[in-house]
Amino acid sequence: MSTTANPVVVGVDGTEASNGALRWAMDEALVRGCPLHVVNAWDFEPLADWRETTVEQASAESEALIGEAVRAVSQGRTELPEIVQRSLRGYAAEVLEKASEGAALLVVASHTGHWMRQIVLGSTSMHVVRHAHSPVVVIPVTDREPAETAR
Repeated sequence: MSTTANPVVVGVDGTEASNGALRWAMDEALVRGCPLHVVNAWDFEPLADWRETTVEQASAESEALIGEAVRAVSQGRTELPEIVQRSLRGYAAEVLEKASEGAALLVVASHTGHWMRQIVLGSTSMHVVRHAHSPVVVIPVTDREPAETAR
């Protein structure tokens, strides 16, 4: 497997929908023979955060979230691509847009969420479809999967 190949980048947020996107991205990275970059975006606003935490704790939680998602999706697989775990500070849409630079593909899950949330906060998948620097695959939430909110 070539480490110089452009990676498949996937955004994860701890939901079952994002695990589905990770499964798909892992398969695609294997088919393409390229690395898989698993990205979790996190932000820390000390005056707006609802719980007592520090930047270090927020970063550690992000790294643990990525590790758990990779473990869950890797279970039972006989072959894995080269996996790079990237915990990046910032708003998810902007972090994934930046992470798509030089990528072969960006993979995200759609979240159906409440319409008001999407109007006020926007949709990460809609943002990256418009602004990513690589092709984007949006894995839809099926009617069998409950809509979830990011952790």
